[in-house]
Amino acid sequence: MNALSLKPRMSEKAYASSVAQNTYVFVVPMDANKATVMAAVTEQFGVQVIDVRLVVVKGKAKQAYRKRQRPVAGKRADIKKAYVRVKAGDTIDIFGEEKKADKKSAKAKKEAK
Repeated sequence: MNALSLKPRMSEKAYASSVAQNTYVFVVPMDANKATVMAAVTEQFGVQVIDVRLVVVKGKAKQAYRKRQRPVAGKRADIKKAYVRVKAGDTIDIFGEEKKADKKSAKAKKEAK
């Protein structure tokens, strides 16, 4: 099977959805579909996927202004995002929450001594 490159989306909104709804956000290639995303997440992270939703975000039109020249028009690239909801109890360590909890408990044990 062809390996799909999943890039986690690091934002406040993605973090909030991962905590509240157990939904993780990934940037995926434009030719990806729900089945390939589900298979890739299951293979890479070892979790059970319940639901996958795909969104295509259109690139914004931008202009660059240069000194003594006309503005240069351009466009950002389109991206495809996958919202992946995993089974309750399964987690994907994207934001490093577990490491922070371990550090806090280790620090508390150290202070107790």
